[in-house]
Amino acid sequence: MRAALALAARGLGNVWPNPSVGCVLVSPQGQVVGRGWTAPGGRPHAETEALKRAGAAARGATAYVTLEPCCHWGRTPPCTDALIAAGVARVVVAMRDPDPRVDGGGIEQLRAAGIDVSTGLLEDEARAINAGFTKRLTRNLPLLTLKLASTLDGRIATRSGESQWITGAPARRLAHALRGTHDAVLVGSGTALADDPELSCRIPGFAPVPTVRVVADARLRLSPGARMLREGGGPVWIATRTGHPDALLAPLRAAGAEIVEVPEAEGPAGQPMGLDPAALLRALAARGLTRVLAEGGAALAAGLLRAGLVDRLAWFHAPAIIGGDGRPALDALPLELLSAMPRYRRTALALPGADLFSEYETASEMGTA
Repeated sequence: MRAALALAARGLGNVWPNPSVGCVLVSPQGQVVGRGWTAPGGRPHAETEALKRAGAAARGATAYVTLEPCCHWGRTPPCTDALIAAGVARVVVAMRDPDPRVDGGGIEQLRAAGIDVSTGLLEDEARAINAGFTKRLTRNLPLLTLKLASTLDGRIATRSGESQWITGAPARRLAHALRGTHDAVLVGSGTALADDPELSCRIPGFAPVPTVRVVADARLRLSPGARMLREGGGPVWIATRTGHPDALLAPLRAAGAEIVEVPEAEGPAGQPMGLDPAALLRALAARGLTRVLAEGGAALAAGLLRAGLVDRLAWFHAPAIIGGDGRPALDALPLELLSAMPRYRRTALALPGADLFSEYETASEMGTA
């Protein structure tokens, strides 16, 4: 099952809106006879690939699958039918599929066909891999990771705005790997205007499905000549408020951008306060996204934290200090009491070059991702 989980992780960022699944077939003699994982775009499924590789050796084998095999027709036949036809004797499932079209039905079909089915092996690890898929199905939201890169004192730029580069090349390469394991990268319009980023995963061969670039731009400030529109590298979605005239939208659409209209949040006096962050994420989930990496800036990051929408943190710290006049990683939340602080549990530490990288998850993600 650990091997199947490692195979499933290969699909992260490449299979949305589908789950990323791994499958390993083991013969009665204990030999691995087939392996498969969800292909880019979500088809073919892991079980189909493993059975194809195993051929006749699949008969009598045990299939270790990280997610309950599907039992419904989509663009491909049900994986339960394929496992039954191949003569598999036993199926070990890490977690049930939360999709209501499956949700235990796949397990029932396999058992009805005389196949021995076990469930729950390394379930927590499987849930962590498919946390985005599960959250989209159950809460109509993608899993959101907030990525920050700052000095030790939490600054992302000098007072003049110089920010390239605070972290070193190894840390930036790891940041590109993070992009490659997410369906989309999200930035605010301020970051898009200041840095004119490309926002693609620039590790050759890492992400066969181009990462979606999303700009939260309520006032529609992004230029049709922005680098991400000029140089390609994946779809560009501009999330903006409703009601912009077609004359403003047409040049961006002509440059290749997709416009995603999102309601604005309301302030205490009913005044618009920029895009509603929860509505923004729901709009992305409605388009199939399961895993979103938010890369700033400070206003967007604080807005997502204030709304309680950040599931995971990925923080790069450079061994340097800028001082109080530098630009902070986060705008004010604001908080009056320590008890109101968003709290996280550290899940990983790494040392890319001279920098420190740490990952965290929310209390709600702990053991139930």
